[in-house]
Amino acid sequence: MITDPLYRQYLHLLLQGNRNGCARIVQQLLDQNIDIKALYTELFQKSLYRVGELWESNQISVAREHLVTAITEGLLNLVYPRLFEKERATPKKVVISCAANEFHQIGGKMAADIFELNGWDSHFLGANTPVEHMLEYIQEEKPDLVGLSVTVYCNMPALKAGLEAIKSDFKDLDVFVGGQAFNWGGRNLVKQSGARYIPSLDVLDTIITE
Repeated sequence: MITDPLYRQYLHLLLQGNRNGCARIVQQLLDQNIDIKALYTELFQKSLYRVGELWESNQISVAREHLVTAITEGLLNLVYPRLFEKERATPKKVVISCAANEFHQIGGKMAADIFELNGWDSHFLGANTPVEHMLEYIQEEKPDLVGLSVTVYCNMPALKAGLEAIKSDFKDLDVFVGGQAFNWGGRNLVKQSGARYIPSLDVLDTIITE
């Protein structure tokens, strides 16, 4: 459990661009054996959502939003020794990718990590993965599940194209989608494609462990 004062301290340091201060807080939490999902949802995700709100209301610049994103991606590396210390509990495999033209990748990366925490073999393809390359990778790896992430609403057409391509080539493959773009719409698109919308990391974790 991350207290509100600690979260506010972290957010303040994050907005200042104080990478070392943020890293100290994260490392202290890891040394205290914090639950990784709590770290992701109560610190990383919560702060990124707040930064997004500040950017949307023109209270911070694009440059500062990009700095926050870069710092957070670096902090995820501190978690990885804990993330991969256990043997996988299931032979299941998931491939997660950002939609084409989508350059915000932290949400997808954290989703992949949640699968790893639950014993899956997760393959994160990163930002702006071309559809044809994603399809080739799916064919090579034959995952049990594919996830697509989209953060910016104007990338919904790219998400739609990706979903249609997956369903065309892999009719029986389960697909889920998520990302902040769905705050502005697009859920009907997902429903029509036969994919499943996952609104948060908490919901994702619950579904995986069902």
